[in-house]
Amino acid sequence: MFDSLSDRLGKIFEGLRGRGALNAADVDVALREIRRALIEADVSLEVVRAFVEQVRERAVGAEVTRSVTPGQQVVKIVHDQLVAVLGEDAVAIDLNAPAPVTLLMVGLQGSGKTTTTAKIAKRLKDRHKKKVLLASLDTRRPAAMEQLRVLGEQVGVATLPIVASETPVEIARRAAREARLGGFDVLVLDTAGRTHVDEELMVETTQIKSVANPHEILLVVDALTGQDAINVARSFDERLDITGIVLTRVDGDGRGGAALSMRAATGKPIKLIGVGEKMDALEDFHPSRIADRILGMGDIVSLVERAAEHVSAEDAAKMAKKLKKGSFDLDDLRSQLLQMKKMGGMGGLMGMLPGMGQMKKAMAGANVDEKIFDRQVAIINSMTKKERAEPDLLNASRRKRIAAGAGVEVSEINKLIKQHRQMADMMKKVSKGGMGALGGMFGGKMGNMLGGMPDLSKMDPAQLEAMARQAGIDPKQLQGLPSVTPQLTQKLPTDVGALLKSAPGLPGLGGAPRFPGLPGLGKKK
Repeated sequence: MFDSLSDRLGKIFEGLRGRGALNAADVDVALREIRRALIEADVSLEVVRAFVEQVRERAVGAEVTRSVTPGQQVVKIVHDQLVAVLGEDAVAIDLNAPAPVTLLMVGLQGSGKTTTTAKIAKRLKDRHKKKVLLASLDTRRPAAMEQLRVLGEQVGVATLPIVASETPVEIARRAAREARLGGFDVLVLDTAGRTHVDEELMVETTQIKSVANPHEILLVVDALTGQDAINVARSFDERLDITGIVLTRVDGDGRGGAALSMRAATGKPIKLIGVGEKMDALEDFHPSRIADRILGMGDIVSLVERAAEHVSAEDAAKMAKKLKKGSFDLDDLRSQLLQMKKMGGMGGLMGMLPGMGQMKKAMAGANVDEKIFDRQVAIINSMTKKERAEPDLLNASRRKRIAAGAGVEVSEINKLIKQHRQMADMMKKVSKGGMGALGGMFGGKMGNMLGGMPDLSKMDPAQLEAMARQAGIDPKQLQGLPSVTPQLTQKLPTDVGALLKSAPGLPGLGGAPRFPGLPGLGKKK
């Protein structure tokens, strides 16, 4: 959703990073472009003005003039201000109340309230082990109650039986009674919406609020709403005093202005974002991570969390054992393709990796078909168990049979086998020579990064400080960190567990000896 804003800001900062020093005129030009980029992204005009003024106050002054790399310092100031606008910290749904905790879902028609209600119920059931009851109060939209009942069945959550003659207020009373008697932990009420904010909608929702006495009132807003999002948020907040916002369709091609506008206009936190149509496509809203994505810095933490959700510890341990032996068959390739698809495909993963914005854009421009993963999985499924374990058996006649079974050309079989062979060779090199061997395979910059790192133990402090400045790191931040220099001169162990034990305090990881929640590397939290 933030791609267009990210591209615009990226071009602005490219012009600043190369400067040795910045003056007030440079900052003015950059801020003028930032203002345009935010307005084009549908951010409310009042929020844009406040944002730009805050950045100007910090950028024109001591913070920049004393900085070694003023261009990067401006990027940091914009990043910090984005975090301030989006909300300093992530705020989760509050369940700290006597059971049943009531959640009231409000918003306009078509914003995705009913689907989001089911997603939240699934999340509470799976992650928090709560017993959840769903109730639809939408008596106006045809089949709205039936839709929630079907979604409840899909996610394995109980729904309130439908009684056609009841009013929304009567349904809310019955739902509260059923939740108490049934021993439910959470009651989620899905209210009716309109195509626009009107008095009738507000009166009805206010009556439901007084009867249900909800602990959380969540406003569901479509991220594609644009400039009007701020008016919708304010209208509901003035009448209902909402406790949080849920943004839907964040995976769409909207410009992202709604997220920046609503938090600043209402002061209420964005708690969750919908990132897809599937029932598990709901994520916590982390302001700092969203700011990182907007500025093209990636989102490694979310990537690790997503990996932890979709890759079991058992599968990870099994794969690590195979890689240690240098073994990688077609079954392994299939499991890797399926995991990549679950985690959002190539485009989704690249969006979370730092510096991969241009590559993602190049993929989109080249019309790279993400469905190729499905075709490759179908090809592997058309093989016998023995063929998957021993790809060398695949002669011309076998390849013709597999192509007919998968409904593809033989050329696609050949491409897949070549791709597998290259990956298998890479795994063998890594198992024999460690990370240095992997670096040597890529050559160029990547080879220098992985296989040809300088010996830091032989460099004087001035050289280390110069390297830190070049990387955009304040050398003062490196003081007091545990020394990892001696370990860098040794050959890295091929076993990931041994690698983590050998580096107990890597900078940027908070000194933690392990990655909590990463499959195969320790218990999930």
